[in-house]
Amino acid sequence: MPAELKDNLHLPFGTANWTTVRAALGLLAVAQLLLLSIYLEYAPAYFITSLALGSAAFYFLITLTQTRKSMPITLPPEVEKVDHIGSDLFDDLPVPMIDTGENGEILQANVAACTLIGRDDLVGETLDGIVEGLGRSIRDRMKDTMKGFGLGRPEMARCRRDGIDVYIQVTMSKMKRGGKTTVLAVLSDATELKTLEAQFVQSQKMQAVGQLAGGIAHDFNNILTAIMGHADLLLHRTDILSPDYEDLNQIKQNSNRAAALIGQLLAFSRKQTLRPKSLHLDDTLCELSHLLNRLLGEKVALHTEHGANLKPVRVDERQFEQVIMNLVVNARDAMPDGGTVVIRTRNETLHKELRRDRAVVHPGDYVVVEVRDTGVGIPADKISKIFEPFFTTKKVGEGTGLGLATVYGIIKQTGGFVFVDSTEGSGSQFLIYLPVNDEPIDVVKPEPRVEVVESNQTGRGRVLLVEDEAPVRAFAARALALRGYTVTQASSGEEALDVLKGGDEFDIFVSDVVMPGKNGPTWVREALATRPGAKVVFVSGYAEDAFQDGDPEIPNAAFLAKPFSLVELTQKVKEQIEA
Repeated sequence: MPAELKDNLHLPFGTANWTTVRAALGLLAVAQLLLLSIYLEYAPAYFITSLALGSAAFYFLITLTQTRKSMPITLPPEVEKVDHIGSDLFDDLPVPMIDTGENGEILQANVAACTLIGRDDLVGETLDGIVEGLGRSIRDRMKDTMKGFGLGRPEMARCRRDGIDVYIQVTMSKMKRGGKTTVLAVLSDATELKTLEAQFVQSQKMQAVGQLAGGIAHDFNNILTAIMGHADLLLHRTDILSPDYEDLNQIKQNSNRAAALIGQLLAFSRKQTLRPKSLHLDDTLCELSHLLNRLLGEKVALHTEHGANLKPVRVDERQFEQVIMNLVVNARDAMPDGGTVVIRTRNETLHKELRRDRAVVHPGDYVVVEVRDTGVGIPADKISKIFEPFFTTKKVGEGTGLGLATVYGIIKQTGGFVFVDSTEGSGSQFLIYLPVNDEPIDVVKPEPRVEVVESNQTGRGRVLLVEDEAPVRAFAARALALRGYTVTQASSGEEALDVLKGGDEFDIFVSDVVMPGKNGPTWVREALATRPGAKVVFVSGYAEDAFQDGDPEIPNAAFLAKPFSLVELTQKVKEQIEA
């Protein structure tokens, strides 16, 4: 209240109703005018009347003053300084907002902000104590905001809500009210955005690793082909009783092990050659159960439960068997003291999308394969990484880290999905969703396992061998010549076309697929323009469909995957010539 107003309250007429006083004085003035007219007629009467009116006016003013003094004095309310935003408006805003002081202490937080953070009340806490900046710290951001830097620029932060990381987008602005400067932080839930970003980064990383693995596998397959091939040549001319025979056989066996490892890399990178066909998985699992029992040993029991009327699926049978064996071996290793592995199959129809583990399973009919164990389980902080290549929970030297990555690669290349549920100490469960084959006309029974045996591989004919890797070309040329073929060598597609320009006739072309300059399919198509009936065997360290370029398929062409042995090469050439 102003000092002048307080001082006037102590005057005799300080509390008088001055509107009433002015009205009374106005009436007196009118009466005086009337009396003045009388004065002109009779002066003594005017004097007496004026004295009486003055006395009455004085008495009226004194009475009015005493009455006003006896009434309670109501002072105008003190107007306090506003330090906060209007509480009702602030709380009703649907946007999470936090108002903090210069030291980071929270002065106000609306209901939306408390709900987002997962607290009942935030006042009194510090903003950097409940929210963690992902790039710069919240405290540094507040200092920049107070200096006027980066105003209105959103940045990512993180907080814990109910034990789960919640990602928040924080936008800070400087505000001035009542002589004080505060920082207003506007928050928004960015958890879904961050999840999508993590999925994209993960997919990019897996794609990059897959490309790397596929490239390494291709180059290593060339090396293995040369090692295995020359080992076969030495074994062919070494007596079985020779002390060198066993050493050469060890080279061959370890080369086969390396080839299996490269096969896992190709499976992870989804670049292995698949031979899908429609079949019933229960038949395949019955055939496989004998091998699985041997893999599990005596301490671990195997139970299989097949669903009724299981629908057919289209898969590569050998690759599917590899998936089941990898899962079963993984389960065995998780039960060092013994336990049980259960394999169940069933039909399942999804009427709506199934979203989990960054994947979306579309509605439709599926065959579900469940592999459950009673082992030690997978820790919660590692379960999201188990399908990554070279990641393993086993001790150093006990695993390659490619078993589950191979499972993931094969299932994804087949068009299915694989998920895992695990509780540490209670075992793990892997669920495989495979789409039902809508055209079951090619349903076949599982083929019996047969070993490649060396039969009569001798043949006759002229072979044009095209291979850019000199060691592989040298082995293949010697292997074919050993079986009776006449071999002409070329190191590139261009050189092969130059050879054909000489007019020589060949019974078959054996060509690598990926080569500098003109690749295998390119030069072969050009050669077929003058030799339309030529037969071809393509060899490659990549999958058969990795070199599909959209052009029509080459007739009379077969495919042989690297690494291949002497027997496999000569047998494939003989089959193709005689076809």
